[in-house]
Amino acid sequence: TGFLLHDKKRRTARNGNGSPADMIQKQKQPRPGGGLTPLHPRAGRKEGQSLYRYVVFDVETPNRQNNRMSAIGISVIEDGAITEEFFSYVNPETSFDLFNTQLTGIDADIVADAPTFPELWGRIEPLMSSGILTAHNAVFDLSVLKHCLQDYGIQWKSTARYCCTVQMGRRLLPGISHKLNVLCEHYGIALDHHQADSDSHACAEILLRYFASGAQERDFIRTYRLV
Repeated sequence: TGFLLHDKKRRTARNGNGSPADMIQKQKQPRPGGGLTPLHPRAGRKEGQSLYRYVVFDVETPNRQNNRMSAIGISVIEDGAITEEFFSYVNPETSFDLFNTQLTGIDADIVADAPTFPELWGRIEPLMSSGILTAHNAVFDLSVLKHCLQDYGIQWKSTARYCCTVQMGRRLLPGISHKLNVLCEHYGIALDHHQADSDSHACAEILLRYFASGAQERDFIRTYRLV
């Protein structure tokens, strides 16, 4: 099951026809304290199942500066499955480049009533703090997050543990392109590319495929400096 804070205008919400307020009430509560899943395997853990909780996210940006979000999608992996999903448009309080709008379908009208990053951060911070951040080409998404935190004067933490499915793929699947759409075609994963919710879900599915193939999680966890 998943939840949304701001429904899409162009597509039907994944979670039914309820209002955004109704969807907030349906969300699963993030892990208290934001701690990571212990490093040791759980009792009954199946082969190929992840040791950690992963917060897989994807952001879309309004312009070439890449220092604001216009949308964010989050898919949470725990116990070897996607357990929570989130999507919201974000009002970036800045201008849109035509290229970005053509790529994502997002423009100023679509985000006019969406929360700003500080408004949204108060709601998603517990979720973002609840596991290892993961993205496809993670340094890009993390850099956008870093800029948003810094530019709005929001204090979070100095570093974040993260995992990048591009870096993983280059080691696990050498000899093929590691673009998100190519990997989705390779694995038969549905993708509506450059839509934050679809991209984050696809990235999570790819991560699960890597774990199922025997990828050792500790080999791919890195640290990103946020300040």
